[in-house]
Amino acid sequence: MDASGKWEKTLRFLERERATVARLLPGLEESLRALSLMELEGADSPAVQLFRDSGGPGLLVPAAYRGRGATALDALRVQRALGSRAPSLAVATTVHHFSMATLVALAITDEDGGDDPESMLVEGVAADNQLVPFGLPEERPGAGILSPMTATAGPDGWQVSGRTRPCSLARSMDVLAVSVLVPSWDGDGGQVPAVALVPAGADGVSLGEAGADGARVTLDDVLVPPELMVQARPSASAPGGPAEVMLSAGFAWFQLLMTGSHLGAVSALVERVLLNSRLPESERVGLLVEAEGAMSAAEGLARRIDDGGLDESALAESLYVRYCVQDTLSRVVPRAVELLGDLDSVASEEIGHLAACASGLDQHPPARQPMTGPLAAYLGGGPLTIA
Repeated sequence: MDASGKWEKTLRFLERERATVARLLPGLEESLRALSLMELEGADSPAVQLFRDSGGPGLLVPAAYRGRGATALDALRVQRALGSRAPSLAVATTVHHFSMATLVALAITDEDGGDDPESMLVEGVAADNQLVPFGLPEERPGAGILSPMTATAGPDGWQVSGRTRPCSLARSMDVLAVSVLVPSWDGDGGQVPAVALVPAGADGVSLGEAGADGARVTLDDVLVPPELMVQARPSASAPGGPAEVMLSAGFAWFQLLMTGSHLGAVSALVERVLLNSRLPESERVGLLVEAEGAMSAAEGLARRIDDGGLDESALAESLYVRYCVQDTLSRVVPRAVELLGDLDSVASEEIGHLAACASGLDQHPPARQPMTGPLAAYLGGGPLTIA
């Protein structure tokens, strides 16, 4: 507060997150701040292009591979900041970061010299600011959300088929990443996880009508040459782990960054409450405490990832944190909307939009109810499966 006892118009709230964006993605925070929320969220939004121009696609790519080299903690803060300015951009780019986290986990090891095809692919994404959303397969009876698509070996590469909805990046993607299973390196007849990188303009790739979760992308016997099939190296596979163990590392990142993105949207509501001097300080501080407590939980997960803890227990923790934050948002969002109350039509439209975005964390996989059994089994000593 200032000397008169009134709240300052420049808050410390979100200061750290927005400073992280300014450091890693120069110019993006200023560009987003210069536009209204509904301009950024509209059909003709320039947000994705602004993200490209700032080097955003390489956020999680190590600096040695021409990326921004963000830590998990950095990336979480970036997503929260983006979510506070353009929630749809934050959610969409999380699907891209899922791809990059998975590719880095699959392709880059301490022993790599940087000249192998996998590392060159990762470097190319960062250098050319390509958008590479990860396409989770559409639900099939008895299949988990990490279940691979169909890949069949041929003389010129792999034929990949399946359907997915890679969020709102479907119409602006350069490459689509999808999970597949391929024969193991040692030729023992087993299979290992791999990521097929499918150029958006490849033969057999088609886009359907856009829905609430983005346009459906159909792959119909799309040829993926060997150099675009990123395969887990033997040293990168957990001994005795399930076939999807490497994708689980990327999925922990997905939970973290999607949580940060929706925390950004609710933070935009909280920020409006904090700046409203007509509201009681007890109400404003109460929402602040809830939002910052949720962020602290997510930051704890991010620090664990940064410490090299991308094992099965980290994936479980990412789900605990995500579901805990969902509960927080279910309390904060309606209270913030109620406090903001009677506003003009423009402000009301923005509040309604932010509320819808902030409340959407429970729409992302995996939903809590289907995970109840797998988490109970995991806590009882079994392996963690993603429903």
